[in-house]
Formats: sequence, C-alpha cells, structure tokens
Amino acid sequence: MVSVNACALNVIQRMIAEKEVLDISVEVMENGSTVIDAGVKVKGGFAAGKYLTELCLAGLGSVTLCSADYDGVELPTIYVHVDRPAIVLLGSQFAGWRISVGKYFAMGSGPARALALKPKELYEKIAYKDSCDKAVLVLEADNLPTVEALNYIAQSCGVDPKNLYVAIAPTSSIAGSVQISGRIVETGLHKLTDLGFDPKKVLYGSGRAPIAPSHPKFAQAMGRTNDMLLYAGATYFEVACDTDDEIKEFVKKVPSSTSPAYGRPFYEIFKEANYDFYKIDPGLFAPALITVNNIKTGSTISAGRLNIEVLKKSIGLIS
Repeated sequence: MVSVNACALNVIQRMIAEKEVLDISVEVMENGSTVIDAGVKVKGGFAAGKYLTELCLAGLGSVTLCSADYDGVELPTIYVHVDRPAIVLLGSQFAGWRISVGKYFAMGSGPARALALKPKELYEKIAYKDSCDKAVLVLEADNLPTVEALNYIAQSCGVDPKNLYVAIAPTSSIAGSVQISGRIVETGLHKLTDLGFDPKKVLYGSGRAPIAPSHPKFAQAMGRTNDMLLYAGATYFEVACDTDDEIKEFVKKVPSSTSPAYGRPFYEIFKEANYDFYKIDPGLFAPALITVNNIKTGSTISAGRLNIEVLKKSIGLIS
C-alpha cells in the first residue's frame, strides 16, 4: 500500500531545493528536526501555499492555481484533484491533530497523522495506517514549533526526531490562505463520512475554492478562509454504489446551507461563539456545492449552491 509519508518527502525535497525562489526558510533544529517556515517569519506566497497544499495531500494530488470570476469579483482560486480520496484526504490532509505541548499550540495535518493515527477512529474507517521511518507534518500556527513540540510529534509518530519534517504557515499568511482553500475536496469527503457514508466507496474527487484575501488579525483571517469553502467552494466526487439510494440522501445533507448556522460571514458566527470552534454546529463545515456521479448507474446528483453575497460581505465589499 502507498506510504503517504514516503510520497510527501518528494515534495519536501523540492521545497528545500527551491527555498530562495519560494521565499521560505529551512532550519535544522537542535534535535535534528527540519522546520520549513512558509509565512511566520518570512514572506512565503502563492507558490509556497501550493507546496503546502501538495504536502498535505502527500504529493498524491494535483493542485492548480488560477483566478476566477465570482459575480464580478476576480479572486485567486485553487483547483484540487485526487485519485485516492480516502487515503489522501482523510488519511493525510484532514487537520485532525491538535498539537498542544507546553505553551505551544498548532493544528496538524498531513502524512504524519497516518503514523500517529490522529484520530484513530478515522483511520479505522478508511482501513489505513502508514509505515515509514520519516514523518512529514504541516502546521497551522502563528509561531514556529518548539523543540519540545517537535520531540512530541516525532515520538507520537515513532520516528527519530532527525527524520521529522515540519512545514508551517499562519492562517493570516498568503501561504496559509492557499492551503486552507486547498482543503475544499477534503471538506466534502469529511462531511460525507461524518454523515455515515463509507469513504472507501469514493473513487475520485475534485473541487475548487477561491483563496481568501489576507487579513492581519487571526480571527478575521480565520473567518475569511472558512467563508471561501462554506459559501464558494464546489466539490465533485465519483462513487461506486450499487443503487443511487445509497448516496442520494447523503448528498442532500452535505452542503453548508443545511446547517442552522449558515447565512452569515464565519467571523460573526465565530465571535458569537466566543471564538470557540466547538460551540459552532459542525455541519456548517462543508462545501457550498457538491456534485456526485455514481459510476455504477451513471446518475449524477447535486445539492447546494454558491452564495457570493455572503462571500462579498466576508471580504468587505458589501456591508
């Protein structure tokens, strides 16, 4: 079976080789771990964000950056295509590891999760576990990881700290914004899985989402990046189901518009919840639009819609 960490090493090596062009920094810490800064103390940028997205996908997905028109507003946009959705999206990209060591906190995503099994129940659903002596993790945080945090990550993954590679970018950075929008396909598959659909029946996935204009404050940046997915993100999946009844009702429940919290910029919702994600309806974290093709019947099912009005409110174009 494919090793997500071994595949991601190819992306890491390219990032290190192109560090000056990407405007990122590479530092070998005192414990031997390699830390790649893509936006904390350096500029980073769109290209660095594309690499971060590819890292999260373990190098097993296709990532393209372009621009698109959203009812008269031109925004940078990311397109993602994957052929092993369960392993690549849930087994690698999903931000399912809360790193909390001492005073250091970050959200971890990427291949290393498949070694540490974070969270274990998700890996049981997709019947996958990686085996590799090297680990690659992507962190979303405002500060570079401490050696203590790096040692914890390495120990959790069962690797020598010298074989740990960590890339990091803040939510408010361009690179961070790119890699969050790059989660659009994963967001759709994760919602399907949470609803009870077997992710192993999803054969292929693709999607697109606008990339949020930057904001210097964390909460507002968090709001904008989420709005790109919730109100303007679109996903497409091909599944293998014996009948359309196996998938039809799940598709109807996927879009973010099915959540009672839907309809306002995420920052307002986040602020109302006292900046606590766990007080927000988890059903909101979903793409705006989902389309599914059942390859066994040829049927195509779609649900949801793009909501450009809320998108414009999110980035301050309308009040």
